[in-house]
Amino acid sequence: MPEERESHIISTIKAYGKNLLGFIRKRVKSDADAEDILQDVWYQFSNLVNSEPIEQTGAWLYKVARNKITDKHKKKSETLLDDLFGSDDESDDDTSSFKDLLMPEESTPETAYMRNIFWEQLFSALDELPEEQKQVFIWQEMDDMTFREISELTGVNVNTLVSRKRYAVLHLRDRLQQLYKEITQY
Repeated sequence: MPEERESHIISTIKAYGKNLLGFIRKRVKSDADAEDILQDVWYQFSNLVNSEPIEQTGAWLYKVARNKITDKHKKKSETLLDDLFGSDDESDDDTSSFKDLLMPEESTPETAYMRNIFWEQLFSALDELPEEQKQVFIWQEMDDMTFREISELTGVNVNTLVSRKRYAVLHLRDRLQQLYKEITQY
């Protein structure tokens, strides 16, 4: 039985490894981060293979990878919330209550659930964007890259990058507005 399990793990790594690493690399700042996340995915997969069957291995692997990426990006969430929901000209008490709900000092099942919903909705909304806007937003907000660094990486003018991020933020504000209202009324 252990040989069969090992064979299954090896064949899965061969089938999905390269594409999964590419998927992760697009969403994190460095290759080292991508490799760490991929290693975590394989570790979780190897632990699960014995305990329960996985019907759609590829979908499961990508979901776990996305969750690991989300966990990595949670550290950047306060800045992200300011950018998405902060008002430009005045302080808004609703925004701070929204942050308090999503980033409490003590986590409860309810706050964990709301955080997961927020991140799922955010990534879903990001997936609706044109790739250029999505990537600039992720690099700038989640990977903490400057526009100059992104410009050097891509060869795209800084003003174009700023414009792309602006369109991404406008889309995300619009798309996440209902969630924001529901959570702040909680």
